[in-house]
Amino acid sequence: MHHATVLAELRARIAEVEGSPTHRATMPFGVDALDRKLPGGGLATGALHEVAGSPELADDASATIFLAGILARMEGPVFWCLRWRDLFAPALHLAGLHPDRVIHVEAGSDANVLLAMEECLRHPGLAGVVGEITKYTTTASKRLQLAAETSGVTAFVFRRASKPEVVADGTAAVTRWRVAAAPSVPLGIPSLGRPRWEVALERVRGGNPRRWIVEGCDAQGRIGLSTALVDRPAAAEDRQAAA
Repeated sequence: MHHATVLAELRARIAEVEGSPTHRATMPFGVDALDRKLPGGGLATGALHEVAGSPELADDASATIFLAGILARMEGPVFWCLRWRDLFAPALHLAGLHPDRVIHVEAGSDANVLLAMEECLRHPGLAGVVGEITKYTTTASKRLQLAAETSGVTAFVFRRASKPEVVADGTAAVTRWRVAAAPSVPLGIPSLGRPRWEVALERVRGGNPRRWIVEGCDAQGRIGLSTALVDRPAAAEDRQAAA
């Protein structure tokens, strides 16, 4: 066998063992500024991801809708595991995630949420499994990542009311996101503009942390990057880094 072939097979085997996102299927956001910074051009499916809200304002609303928009664009039912049921279903529906697709698992504690997530992840064919917790261990993240890889179901740990230092622990998650509300674009008339978020990719396996200002989810769960934002200095810097 040719040495190059042996080396390629060895690299593929190492990537498989390490759970490298390079060979995973991905779901693009449809925003080039984000997708080109993610290995594979989108959010890795069949993997574990972390999402958190604004630590300063203790605001998880934007992060919740960001997560709902991702799940809205995936096929199948969603298991949303949480300590107690406090989701506002109409808000999820506005982001494209219909209440009929969401199955709530009211677990009562972080430990039970993690157990419920792992059990749900054993079943292929789901759009995704969400678990709302405040903190968890590296070992627990590895178990969830393995369960997601095995079934091909995407897992999301939603770190509610979490501070940056709390999520600094080791994790097996492929990405870690933090989403906070940002000022809307002035319309010049007495009306409400489309919500905007500051989306921070704090950790990505095989990539570098980034930060964007995006328009909030529409009724199909899609975020946007307006023309005004493309011309911002930060966006220009992002284009230069991608070149």
